[in-house]
Amino acid sequence: MNALVIVAHPNLADSPTQQFLKQGAKLTTAKWHYLDPLQEFSPATERQLLVEAERIILQFPLYWYGAPAILKKWQEQILSTNFVQQKLKNKQLGIVVNTGLPEKDFHSGSKVGFSVEQLLAPYQALAHQAHMHWLNPLTIYQFQYLTDTQQMQLLMDYQRYLVQPYPDTLKTRSRWYLKKMQDLSFRDEQSSLIQNTLKQTTAELENNLSILAMIKAGEDEVNG
Repeated sequence: MNALVIVAHPNLADSPTQQFLKQGAKLTTAKWHYLDPLQEFSPATERQLLVEAERIILQFPLYWYGAPAILKKWQEQILSTNFVQQKLKNKQLGIVVNTGLPEKDFHSGSKVGFSVEQLLAPYQALAHQAHMHWLNPLTIYQFQYLTDTQQMQLLMDYQRYLVQPYPDTLKTRSRWYLKKMQDLSFRDEQSSLIQNTLKQTTAELENNLSILAMIKAGEDEVNG
């Protein structure tokens, strides 16, 4: 998967969340592209990066219910109607967003009053206009309070979000985890147990899908 991660943050070096994600991205084939607030953008260079990518990820902290100004500047200078509609068709668009507020604040009647998905609706509209495949956003709530176990889970979820094949089904997820374990060549007892569990789960899933297909075929014959 040829993924491009476009990162918008005014103080990247001071962000524990972004530094954590940056290290996670290094464990994948994704290209990390930081929008430095001090630089000017070359439309030709930026557009070429977008054209070469299969999956485009916009990554930023939620600032007053929106993205940092640098991302808006990038959009205005790089994206045009013709380019979006002609060059981004059938690509995948995803959002990785982090916020200092807890998840409970993002729903009707809560402190914010809107879900994160509702706040990110303009990006879904962009995907719709460009005829891109929209990936459900990956939202990180209060990174600073995550336990070590939760951070490890986030690391795996983030890597999957960047490079796991589309769509995100139980089957593709199981296969990704299994391949990840095999690529890392873990040898300890716990890792071997995880690999065996994933193999068994994947086999059971494929068997169940085959059974469902047979049942469906039988129903079609009866109805026919």
